[in-house]
Amino acid sequence: MPKGSWVARVDVHDLEGYKRDYVANNGAVFANFGAKFLTRGEKYETAEGSSRSRNVVIEFKDYDTAVACYRSPEYQALIAKRKPHAENDLVIVEGYDGPQPS
Repeated sequence: MPKGSWVARVDVHDLEGYKRDYVANNGAVFANFGAKFLTRGEKYETAEGSSRSRNVVIEFKDYDTAVACYRSPEYQALIAKRKPHAENDLVIVEGYDGPQPS
């Protein structure tokens, strides 16, 4: 079964508030859903299109789990804590398990 992922792009306007209210509280929610950070705002290059200052990719065991995490009451509460400190774009995508180029 293909994995599911969140792909988030974030502009943080208040780093201290973002860390205190969102980052410090999201670990338990993500752990409950078996999430794994693949990227978490490290170095990047915008090769095409627009970007935000942070790019985050979080992997889940499957698409349904990724959606369930986002829709959970616990994560919805975190969104409310994040909003005063950052603007966020988030897509939830299903992984690909098919043939790869050779």
